[in-house]
This record gives sequence, structure tokens and C-alpha cells, in this order.
Amino acid sequence: MTKTPLALCSKLKTTNHLNATTKQLPFQYLPGFEHIKPQLQRQQNKEFCKNSKSNFHITREDDRLEKQKPSIMATETCTQAYGEPSYWDNRYSNESGPFDWYQKYHSLAPLINLYVSRHHRILAVGCGNSAFSEGMVNDGYEDVVNVDISSVVIEAMQKKYCNRPQLKYVRMDVRDMCAFETCSFDAVLDKGTLDSLLCGNNSRENATRMLEEVWRVLKENGVYILVTYGAPTYRLSLLKRSFSLIKLHVIEKFVSEKTTDAPKWDLLKPVPFDNNVSPLETVLGQNPDVHYIYICTKDSSLNPDQKHDAAVE
Repeated sequence: MTKTPLALCSKLKTTNHLNATTKQLPFQYLPGFEHIKPQLQRQQNKEFCKNSKSNFHITREDDRLEKQKPSIMATETCTQAYGEPSYWDNRYSNESGPFDWYQKYHSLAPLINLYVSRHHRILAVGCGNSAFSEGMVNDGYEDVVNVDISSVVIEAMQKKYCNRPQLKYVRMDVRDMCAFETCSFDAVLDKGTLDSLLCGNNSRENATRMLEEVWRVLKENGVYILVTYGAPTYRLSLLKRSFSLIKLHVIEKFVSEKTTDAPKWDLLKPVPFDNNVSPLETVLGQNPDVHYIYICTKDSSLNPDQKHDAAVE
């Protein structure tokens, strides 16, 4: 689960596997964005780009794209090349070390431990060359399956971890995970993959297909853990189409392993909110410098219409 500002908009490695010729969709057509003022959309994109840059390895190509950012943001679109599996194959062929999206395992471990047991079967979507799953296994997790659309990175990770049977790597498109049986995972982890789909071609369709597949492969009462830069205003309506029980946690960006300072936010304490997300500003303030972590629990007892209308915890 691993990129840079536009590379994140780009993590479309899970998109366009079937057809990359369709026209780019602007941000205002993303699920949950329909009633958001354009200037707020631009602010969200710029905030993400600004805060992502220092957290990830930046290639020369990323620097070039960063210089192009103003003109790209002006059209509210992302770079189509990032939706090509071939782009990621080429990129991973030229990258030398692992990097993680948003947060590393050490910073999220307490929350992962809270919701996921060591014996659970876990699926990490859009794994890239992240060391996150390795951190989980080092922490005692016994079965972590990792998928990514890039054959290059999957082959590299299979070779790297050939002596770690707890880690499995499979090339797969998250929009179609038919190789996995229904109700086969206790938890699905996502750091940036859904965000990338929302930045790419056919964003509405692709994000919906991914979440439908996540729902399908989860066991009853299993959890989908989404780490994202997207505030509830931008993510909640989409998530509620599949999940009825949603909790929200937040964590400061760029948490250092060496820091001794007390965190501003209690990672293990859910942020209270309901269908009216505006009170969140009272709790977090405007434009808080945090990553949002949605804990979405599968509950098949509700029919689709009920799921969409159910109250959020």
C-alpha cells in the first residue's frame, strides 16, 4: 500500500485494467462531491498534494508533474497515464526501495490490533512495494494476502518474501477479485487505493466496483479499514452505499517513530459523528492536519436500502 501528490491521484494502478481509453472525469462528478462547491474541491486536492509530498519518495517524474500541478488542478483532472498498469510496471522497475502511503505500520499498529486479531485472514489491497504487511507479520499476524495490479511489483515482492509464508502476493485488479471466495477474509486494509480510483477515469464506477468486491470477500462482521485523506464530506456517502456500520478515527500526518510528544488526537478513540457531519468541525477544527481512518463493518442483516440509510456510529 504505497506516492507523491499526483502519483497518489495516480494510484490508478487498480483502474483501467480493461480499457484506458475512456474520457477523464472531473472531481465534481465523484460520489459525495455533487453538492460541494468547486473551490472546496480544489482546496481538498491542494491540501492533499501539499501534505503528501514530504511523506513519500519523489522521483524525477513526480517533480516534473508537481510543476505541472497548477494547470492540472485548474481542470480538476488527474493524469491519465497513472491509470495504466504499464505505467506502474515501468515505475516499479525503476524504483529501489519500499515506501508507504500516508502512514507506516508502527503508527497504525495500535488501531490495527484493536480491530484485527493476529489469527485473522487479512487482505491488503493495492499493496505496491509497501513494508506495511511485513510490519504486521513481524507483529505476529499470521496470514496477510497482498494484491496489486502491477505484475512487476508482485513478482518482486514474491521474490523478496519467498521465505515468509505468512505473506502472500497476488496480481489482481481490486475491481474484480473473483479468484477469492465470498466471505473469505476477516479484514481488508486500504491505504490510498480507493483514493486513487476516485482520482481516475470512470471514478464512480470503479470505486463502486471495488467496494462491492471488498464487501463480497469480507466475512460477516469483517472490517474494511480505509486510511485516506478524504474527510467524511468526501467519503461517507460513498462508503454508506455498502457499509451500514462506520466508525471514524483520525491520526496526525507524518507521525515519527522517534517522537516523544503526546499525539494531539487519541488514535484509539472514535470521533463522534452522525449523519450530519458538520459537528466534526467542532471536534477537529477546520481543515485538520490528519488522515481519516474509516472502520467499516460488514453487516448483511440490512438490505441495500437500509444500509444506505442506517445511522453511523
